Amino acid sequence: MVKITIETERLHLKPLESKDASALFDYRSDAITNKFQGWIPEKLEDAYEYINKTTSEFNVVDSWFQLVIIDKNSNQIIGDIGVHFLDADKKQVELGITVAKIQQRKGFATEALKGIITYLFDTFNKHRITASIDPDNKNSIKLFERLGFRKEAHFKESLLINGVWKDDVIFAILKNEWN
Repeated sequence: MVKITIETERLHLKPLESKDASALFDYRSDAITNKFQGWIPEKLEDAYEYINKTTSEFNVVDSWFQLVIIDKNSNQIIGDIGVHFLDADKKQVELGITVAKIQQRKGFATEALKGIITYLFDTFNKHRITASIDPDNKNSIKLFERLGFRKEAHFKESLLINGVWKDDVIFAILKNEWN
């Protein structure tokens, strides 16, 4: 297991582990809250399978690395962040985030993303970070715009999710644009 740990004022980010399966399942299985997600577990076993498929190595090309978001106050897992390492020169990544419904609208997503973005730019010298967002997911669009990301593309019916072709909007920020 990779020893990555990111601390913010209220949050602790650490690699997703098997022991986190129940917490992951609790908030990820809410199909209404997570309607824009490509993966919604139907049973606890799905969460274990998901964790077992996730890479345990950070910064591996064409892989997703998952971090859980822990509220320092309650010591509870309240969400997760996926980091997708996109290219062979290891300078570009894509981010995805999920926060439990009960924890939304408290600034946790903004704080967690600021933590991982700063970490990726400062520690791993990434050049560009992107986010792929369903255009109907207005809250995620606002979140990434607040963080300084700009809309770069809108692909029509480019993602097949649960048997339905969905549009995909790409937002991005460069290292030299990050404050």
